[in-house]
Amino acid sequence: MGAEDYLPDDPGSLAALRTAAEGCHGCDLYRAATQTVFGEGPPDARIVMIGEQPGDVEDRAGEPFVGPAGRLLDRAITEAGLQRSDIYVTNAVKHFKFVPPERGKRRIHKTPNRAEIVACRPWLVQELAVLRPSVLVVLGASAAKALLGAKFKVTESRGQLLPWPDAADRPEDFPAEPSSLVATIHPSAVLRSDDREAMFRGLVADLRVAAEAL
Repeated sequence: MGAEDYLPDDPGSLAALRTAAEGCHGCDLYRAATQTVFGEGPPDARIVMIGEQPGDVEDRAGEPFVGPAGRLLDRAITEAGLQRSDIYVTNAVKHFKFVPPERGKRRIHKTPNRAEIVACRPWLVQELAVLRPSVLVVLGASAAKALLGAKFKVTESRGQLLPWPDAADRPEDFPAEPSSLVATIHPSAVLRSDDREAMFRGLVADLRVAAEAL
């Protein structure tokens, strides 16, 4: 089973996709999550940023990138010369996967596995089909693998303006699009770093590559 069983009959708008995704049981992550966290942003966004999955704050709020990592991403977007209000942000996986918390502690993120990423991928495919952005920004390894396959390594290709993969390298269910993409770290990696300032500057530099591509 996967998300394809829950797609609307006419997935031609973000509103239709968002409504349908609210009832998605395409993998078991919905059982523990508070709600589906779908993408948000203008339907004519030229840049789409794709992260891994919602976090604790996003799961409770029902909105992507509104927790600590999201606030850091906002700062990086601004310093890169972009406007958050012009960008569509979403995740490869739409439900929060976490380790059950100890008493009084925030639920701790757990990386989604390959089966969960694949099960949720139809939502991302349809988002991109509706949006048709000029530039994709892939935030972190899980998002990169959802888009570009398990062999893609962010550390080897980050900060480069890459072409949208051709049919030989693109997952079969992704349509051919005239998009470019930039891979970079997830903002949560900055928060975990011992040298946050250097990591943040690297994230900003990567986002500037996306800004300059417009």
